[in-house]
Amino acid sequence: MPPPCKAWPNRFPLRKGFQQPGLAVEQMAAHIPGMDQKTPRDILAEQAHLPRFEYTLASDVPGIAVAQEPEGADEPRLMALNATLAEVLGFDAGALDETALAAFFSGAQLPDTVSPVALAYAGHQFGNFVPRLGDGRAHLLGEVVDVNGTRRDVQLKGSGRTVFSRGGDGRAAVGPVLREYIISEAMHALGIPTTRSLAAVATGERIFRERLLPGAVLTRVASSHLRTGSFQYFAARGDKPATKQLADHAIARHYPEIAGSENPYLELVRSVGRAQASLVAKWMHAGFVHGVMNTDNSSISGETIDYGPCAFMDRHSANTVFSSIDRQERYAYGNQPPIAQWNLARLAETLIPLIHDDPDKAVDMATDAVGEFASVYKAEWLSGMRSKLGLYSERDEDFKLATDLLATMEEGGADHTLTFRHLSDWLRGEREPLRSLFIDPTRLDSWAERWQARLLQEALVEDRADRMERTNPLYIPRNHKVEEALAAAEGGDMVPFEKIMAVLAKPYEAAVGFDDYATPPAGGADDYVTFCGT
Repeated sequence: MPPPCKAWPNRFPLRKGFQQPGLAVEQMAAHIPGMDQKTPRDILAEQAHLPRFEYTLASDVPGIAVAQEPEGADEPRLMALNATLAEVLGFDAGALDETALAAFFSGAQLPDTVSPVALAYAGHQFGNFVPRLGDGRAHLLGEVVDVNGTRRDVQLKGSGRTVFSRGGDGRAAVGPVLREYIISEAMHALGIPTTRSLAAVATGERIFRERLLPGAVLTRVASSHLRTGSFQYFAARGDKPATKQLADHAIARHYPEIAGSENPYLELVRSVGRAQASLVAKWMHAGFVHGVMNTDNSSISGETIDYGPCAFMDRHSANTVFSSIDRQERYAYGNQPPIAQWNLARLAETLIPLIHDDPDKAVDMATDAVGEFASVYKAEWLSGMRSKLGLYSERDEDFKLATDLLATMEEGGADHTLTFRHLSDWLRGEREPLRSLFIDPTRLDSWAERWQARLLQEALVEDRADRMERTNPLYIPRNHKVEEALAAAEGGDMVPFEKIMAVLAKPYEAAVGFDDYATPPAGGADDYVTFCGT
């Protein structure tokens, strides 16, 4: 059983078709102004110092996008700009002052060459299917081909109401916007596939949640915003042609190598499964809890997307939940691998009509493909754990060695991140930093003897401790430090935000004077709670 998880079903039953009885079919076809016309890149650059925005998804899959203008902001103010990412995307940010950047990244002033859309999707939310969700407070500005030739989505989040808002105000607050900025960029620095944060803009307005809060807009960048829920939106309507158009687009964009395979739609299930298995294994290595793994938050590309009630563990526990609304622990840390497979099964269901004309055969084929997730995940997880433990060869006992360490950490109340980091100190003869993390280190001592015996089975690796430090981070977004930065930003002080961003940009390198960013708060914070915000 791939660890660490609380429950891992042997099979995820698939239906022969994705049907939602009594559901009215909606015609969401959108007219995207200028979509069929190419604006010369040089003219666009002269006008707005922007890259060229394209709309291949809206063109390839009619009905997935609705033309929608952001509501903008009366007094936008630039809080943060990811200048390095902007350059990669082709933004000439240096040619624009902060006022112009704030106006663009809030959606207040967009050139005619940008035609924003809101995307339609459905989704299982905490296991319950909702046939029509969509971008309720997000506007996709368009697609950009970056300097490396990679197509990326650029999206505003918190930029106002859309046709999918369902009664919401379409806005976001400074706190949740900067939380996503901090954690998504930290994930990138840790080498975990993720959406990126390009800019954060304060809108100058007050929005009401539990109290009045300063409003903000996040600009995020993704390989795409295609989700399992995107496929569910069309499949639930029995729209096979649109489902096929979406699948063909996803294959061309993310998995072109399978386009010519004998059964590309079955291979799409396998490809998405491999990408998501690798992603979740990396979450587990880092002690990250996504918090809301609904199918509408499950990216086809295998990126971490939709940071809401997310956080990193301090004390290691498979039962860790941060989300205020996850009362049943559906998305607890230890449940993330099987939930990812459950989501993959929901994707496979939408593709049943495309996989084979015989529904029974299609279900069998798709079920086998979904079933491969567990073995792929185990391999990815174990490979990463070997690196974290400083093992550079493979032995059968490695699996048990790794899982026994996690059990020892949980029993001893040890910090997830620092346990792995201090393994390097142990190899250098400094045992107290690691032992001090455990309530009773007796079991740790016993485990460490087995670990060191395992290391002796390999050829001498003189820089093993250093190599392990390049795998095991010292800095993660510690929850109390994130909250400090957010509270200060709400009051207009961005210095704590800038400090935490500087530390998290180099998570493996010890920085003088930043010890408090590497440790949990005194007394722990096991009751830490996060909320959906952006």
